[in-house]
Amino acid sequence: MARAATTSDAFNAVAEPRRRAILVYLTGQERPVSDIVAAFGVQQPSISKHLRVLRNVGLVRVRREGRQKLYRTNAEAIRPLHEWTATFARHWSNQLHRIKVRAEDEASRAKTESNSRRQDDLKAKQD
Repeated sequence: MARAATTSDAFNAVAEPRRRAILVYLTGQERPVSDIVAAFGVQQPSISKHLRVLRNVGLVRVRREGRQKLYRTNAEAIRPLHEWTATFARHWSNQLHRIKVRAEDEASRAKTESNSRRQDDLKAKQD
């Protein structure tokens, strides 16, 4: 099955690390392209390309204020991404819980064995 174009699928669009970083940067507030360029230290055409992809898949919105374009995240469009990743978050939470329980059990067992050895050593010294 052919992969969806980056410009038509939100999942493919956020596969690019710079686009994910831009989304995080825009989470706090609406920002002009110049602020985004300054924050990332890359050329404006590169940022504009990423913003165009994010806008085309609906992850960011743009509004004009005079000559400036102001970008912000579109939370509703990000929701499906969040819901999908939440499935894996639950899985990893369960996995981490199992690892924690196993580690605690091993630590408890090691402590018990250590205490037992100490008691054996004390008995041996007394005998």
